[in-house]
Amino acid sequence: MSDPSSSRHFTGVHHYEGESYGPFSFLNPTVRKQRLPPAHAAPASSQEHELENGNGAVNGVKKVPEKKDEIRAQDVYRKWRSRDNRKGRHAISVTPETDQNAKFLTPPSTSTLKETLRGIWRMFSTCPYWDVSYLVAVVFTLGSVIWCINAFFVWLPLQDPSTEFSGEIEAGGWTAFVGATIFEFGSVLLMIEAINENRADCFGWELEHVLEEKGLLRLKPSSNCKHHHKNKGNLVGKGKATEGKPSLDGPMESQDRPNSKDARRWTWFPTWHELTTHYFKELGFLACSSQMFGATVFWISGFTAIPGISERLTTTAAQNGAFWAPQVIGGTGFIVSGILFMLETQQKWYLPAYKVLGWHIGAWNLVGGIGFTLCGALGFAAANSGAVYQGSLATFWGSWCFLIGSTIQWFEALDKHPVDIEEGGGRVSDTQPVA
Repeated sequence: MSDPSSSRHFTGVHHYEGESYGPFSFLNPTVRKQRLPPAHAAPASSQEHELENGNGAVNGVKKVPEKKDEIRAQDVYRKWRSRDNRKGRHAISVTPETDQNAKFLTPPSTSTLKETLRGIWRMFSTCPYWDVSYLVAVVFTLGSVIWCINAFFVWLPLQDPSTEFSGEIEAGGWTAFVGATIFEFGSVLLMIEAINENRADCFGWELEHVLEEKGLLRLKPSSNCKHHHKNKGNLVGKGKATEGKPSLDGPMESQDRPNSKDARRWTWFPTWHELTTHYFKELGFLACSSQMFGATVFWISGFTAIPGISERLTTTAAQNGAFWAPQVIGGTGFIVSGILFMLETQQKWYLPAYKVLGWHIGAWNLVGGIGFTLCGALGFAAANSGAVYQGSLATFWGSWCFLIGSTIQWFEALDKHPVDIEEGGGRVSDTQPVA
């Protein structure tokens, strides 16, 4: 879709046609709802024009039979979210037909048990290594697994001394370093994902006529997605030339002209103008920045946990300054990022969005950040055996919370076309956007 405000993408807080909202009015909207017009309706905007002509749209030639598991819908709403936009996802909400007034055929809800199991299978059967959002999720999952192993090394001997073995302390130090390093790498990928958000307002679906009934249109995932996630040349800064655009290894204009023939689709560093006029007003970018800050500071404690370095921290001041303080500061960064990721999915700052996967990812990361921060804070009282035990336990449950959040993010990264079916023919609640 062509965004009517694309020409002013870097000129202050964005305002869109239709229904858009976010938790804070001084930041860019994070959710936008747009009704999909029937194909026979005259285009009311450039957005609708592209629905009919830009993404495999309706031309009366392509006709296929109706499928059994499809939903007959009277209305379809596009749910654009800034988080989904970063991750190449295209959510829609569907109002089932009442009184034989269907205009569309849509895929079934992706929230059913069958579709959820299919998504879990997709996690183990596909490996889109070129998709930076997939890499972010997998890297964070790997880092969380390492931290869970580390948590066993530091907590289990306190819970059950008989399980302690020779070299366990050294293993705890090395796994702490490896886990922190992996999280730092994941945070770098997260920032790369944030600055490569799509700006051409990709719809991600295409329409085709249904053979049995005149005027009934089918929605299916588009093969002409404008997001970079299908571009196998991303990680080297290049990619395939798409229709109307040159190869990405040539000279490229700024991303503030997303529809320009020379507009780039991949970048490693934003300009200062882009930061001050756009990214600093993006809640998702601020959340990613907080995650990056937290992971970078937390890495210091991972480095000083390496055997041979930790033994040199012989004074309480050295231990507090080089090991425990970075845990507290870094963990605080994780807490802030978790809160911001939750807020990004909400209509109002005080209304949770329980039906959004991104909200749950932020919530689990928030609890994980609390665990890591608590571990560092209790470390200042290392002379107290009770504080040592609770600090090690906080690392344990905090690591598992990060693992749960990362696993959900892995599932989310592969679910590029979520569909929500509205109950009772009513509209999806604004307070609980679809997943």
